[in-house]
Amino acid sequence: MWYNIYVFLGFYAIENRKGGEGMKLNFIGADHEVTGSCHYLEACGKNILVDYGMQQGVDVFENVDLPVSASMIDYVLLTHAHVDHSGMLPLLYANGFRGQIFATTATVDLCSIMLRDCAHIQQAECEWKNRKNKRSSNTELVEPAYTMEDADGTIKLLVPVRYGDTIELCDGIKIRFTDIGHLLGSASIEIWVSEEGIDKKIVFSGDIGNKNQPLIKDPIATAEADYVVMESTYGDRLHSKERVDYVKELASVLETTFEKKGNVVIPSFAVGRTQEILYFIRQIKEDKLVRNYPDFPVYVDSPLAVEATGIFQKNIADCFDEEAMEIVRRGINPITFRGLNLAITSDESKMINFDDTPKVIISASGMCEAGRIRHHLKHNLWREECTILFVGYQAVGTLGRMLVDGAEEVKLFGETINVRATIKTLAGLSGHADKNGLIEWLSKFERKPDKVFIVHGEDSVTESFAACLRDEYDYDTYAPYSGSVYDLANNCIDYDAVPVPIAPKKKAQKASDVFARLLAAGQHLLAVIRRNEGGANKDLARFADQITSLADKWDRGDD
Repeated sequence: MWYNIYVFLGFYAIENRKGGEGMKLNFIGADHEVTGSCHYLEACGKNILVDYGMQQGVDVFENVDLPVSASMIDYVLLTHAHVDHSGMLPLLYANGFRGQIFATTATVDLCSIMLRDCAHIQQAECEWKNRKNKRSSNTELVEPAYTMEDADGTIKLLVPVRYGDTIELCDGIKIRFTDIGHLLGSASIEIWVSEEGIDKKIVFSGDIGNKNQPLIKDPIATAEADYVVMESTYGDRLHSKERVDYVKELASVLETTFEKKGNVVIPSFAVGRTQEILYFIRQIKEDKLVRNYPDFPVYVDSPLAVEATGIFQKNIADCFDEEAMEIVRRGINPITFRGLNLAITSDESKMINFDDTPKVIISASGMCEAGRIRHHLKHNLWREECTILFVGYQAVGTLGRMLVDGAEEVKLFGETINVRATIKTLAGLSGHADKNGLIEWLSKFERKPDKVFIVHGEDSVTESFAACLRDEYDYDTYAPYSGSVYDLANNCIDYDAVPVPIAPKKKAQKASDVFARLLAAGQHLLAVIRRNEGGANKDLARFADQITSLADKWDRGDD
């Protein structure tokens, strides 16, 4: 009931504006959450979406619906191809959208494969669930959010744009895409709006890239804006100050694991991270850094990753950094090498785990939530000679995050698997700028924007990062919840939405399930303790006292 009232109030605010009518920014998704990015801009009589992404991991808050029907959306501006920014576009199409989707050339190329892959995964999972329901006499049919036909229809609406070109979207609105260094084709988007004598410029940061990433260029600064909509994924953490030698670190993991006759399984995002890992492995092989196993085989087990690698090669001139281009000028493909095997069919995928040769297995998805990686985890997690190497961000609630936090057992395909493999993270390897990188990008604006909207971060992170920018750097910040509306013409909040937590599903829990939760909480606490190693003695002592006090309170031992 309260959620319905909340939505009604949001629509009431939208329909009852005052002054500068039409120049409004509505916050829909990835507000106090990391994924599901979506912003709605109404200006010059047009309805515009910036991103329309898929929710991944734990969904904490309710998101409001779009304030207009899908058929009334005129344009979508897409910052990059990752599914938490693009993955719901086919649903928009299924609901009647037939406008244009503007994105960089490389993003268009990537979306042409990624959206089809999303549709395929959804249809396959629904077929599996329906077969399972049928076996248990459950007549309920599960339907995918959208079909392959919807994905194909969406792809036809994509309009490629070159970095740096200023495009007149319609009368009164211009746009420009700038390389933001997060992923091949990723961009921040500048939008100039001129309506009824009022001129405003809004910049959507997209996901701001980490500096010194392999293959792709560093983020490019933007000079000016009245408003900035800024991501905060790593707004509470810092990467290592020292530049990590990823090649050396990865080579060490490979050599240690191969000495034990084990496999190195790398859950990796098919687009971006997989190509970076291939870049490192090519150098490892070239420099013979794994001495006893110089010809180790590498399997990329993801049709999407294979296709994405081809798109990386297609966009070398526009997107590769100078270091990668120097390798290209030497006549070397920087992301391929001897011993690289590409698994396309399911039979090729299955055969990988029937080969006892120590190997590298790179497979999607990067957070272990779907795809072939789950099969490889099933075959390798229980083997103490193997290593599971994480190379990207793991959202709260995902299987990847559970493993990184120290889970001792997990469920895969209905089977409990003991975690005996070594779980490692390639420290510092991230496509996201850290807190300092975010601040550095914002500081490049020649004057402070009138307002900086903090989005695309975990609940506590958006608040802490907004407070940091406000208190330490004198920025006017606002971390909106889904449903909030901002009046851009008058620089004021039109409607300040309140958070609506998603109600937990009511389900009776067995005592064993509750105790399992308690064990998981303990493992999480231990992971937090490890991450605080090297902290100030005063803080560590206070932390220890708090834990001891809690333990004493719940101690069930006999006196």
